[in-house]
Amino acid sequence: MSGHGTPIPMTSRRATALKGEAHVPGDKSISHRALILGAMAVGETRISGLLEGEDVLDTAKAMQAFGAEVINHGGGEWSVFGVGVGGFAEPENVIDCGNSGTGVRLIMGAMATSPITATFTGDASLNKRPMARVTDPLALFGAQSVGREGGRLPMTIVGAADPVPVRYEVPVPSAQVKSAVLLAGLNAPGQTVVIEREATRDHSERMLAGFGATIATETTDEGRVITLTGQPELKPQVIAVPRDPSSAAFPVCAALITPGSDVLVPGIGLNPTRAGLFYTLQDMGADLSFENPREEGGEPVADLRARYSPDMKGIEVPPERAASMIDEYPVLSVVAAFATGTTMMAGVKELRVKESDRIDAMARGLRANGVSVDEGEDWWSVEGCGPDGVKGGATAESFLDHRIAMSFMVMGMGAQNPVSVDDGSPIATSFPIFERLMGDLGANLSRDNQ
Repeated sequence: MSGHGTPIPMTSRRATALKGEAHVPGDKSISHRALILGAMAVGETRISGLLEGEDVLDTAKAMQAFGAEVINHGGGEWSVFGVGVGGFAEPENVIDCGNSGTGVRLIMGAMATSPITATFTGDASLNKRPMARVTDPLALFGAQSVGREGGRLPMTIVGAADPVPVRYEVPVPSAQVKSAVLLAGLNAPGQTVVIEREATRDHSERMLAGFGATIATETTDEGRVITLTGQPELKPQVIAVPRDPSSAAFPVCAALITPGSDVLVPGIGLNPTRAGLFYTLQDMGADLSFENPREEGGEPVADLRARYSPDMKGIEVPPERAASMIDEYPVLSVVAAFATGTTMMAGVKELRVKESDRIDAMARGLRANGVSVDEGEDWWSVEGCGPDGVKGGATAESFLDHRIAMSFMVMGMGAQNPVSVDDGSPIATSFPIFERLMGDLGANLSRDNQ
């Protein structure tokens, strides 16, 4: 599937039971960062388990355009021969980041403190998304940016010839913004400081330390304060990418709402800044357990077992949990539709500026399929229909958003009538094996134009 080509309408029909093991792809966040930091190290970084979805492949191409040698050995095994901090070459062509907000924002940060110029673009969805949240702090280092109205792509970044370190408080919880600033700080002298009021996923901090950067984190009255010492020589690493908890969310949630299901999802990264969905599901009464907990590559990992859970109850999701599950609210809202009572999700305004306005996109599709939804600027609530009460029968618009498309495919597995999406092609950006994996478990998915 391709998020850049012909739409692929898809339909999901009620399944009898989902059974087996779901080996989901590598973590997308860690995959992006491994490629970028590998390109900024000196020598060969070897990566296993890399997510080979379109988003990450676009980042690999970008690192090649900036001068790193990137080799795909097959089977998720990759090598990156880096050029060192400050060693990026000026790309000859426009950098196309496809659908990836993470990719483009992190790459902008990585090149913003080198004296080079690069132009970035993406697909129709990415080119609608705001970039000022990253370009504003990058300007403090001395970088300049010129883009379309509203700070949107295509956009040209002129890197700072004489960068200065910055002290920056992230205005809204965003791991992408924090990471862009830290990556920019690598080639600035002195110490760059990032302050976040609410902790977001900390893969960048963990990986920077692993590559040999001097980075410290402390909790103060200001919030979480991260201090990075600039201009290190990063050392190449051997990285095993854990499996993506955001991808695991789909087979897990599908099992919870499909009668008779028992699914094991092995080797899932359970970084505390990413695992909020699973604790929320347990709070709702889901039969979800963590087996064989361990540590791999500096990240906590476990096998998740999910069984059909007809007795789930709606809850008020703690707003402070939002940053640890921001990408999982769409599929959580599907589970909420099969619970009893109301599920309230607050403190989620970040969802309005993702690949789509995810609150609006899910609300429209849920309502079309017989589920009551209420919403505000930074909150929404779903009125549960009970374990067998979701009517389905409608087509939801995916808005070029992979998580919206997959969420409605999950809904169809437990609904009374089939659920369709107008375009499932964006699924390939993050979960290229989604159809095959879900089919192997027993899901009934079809492409409607084939």
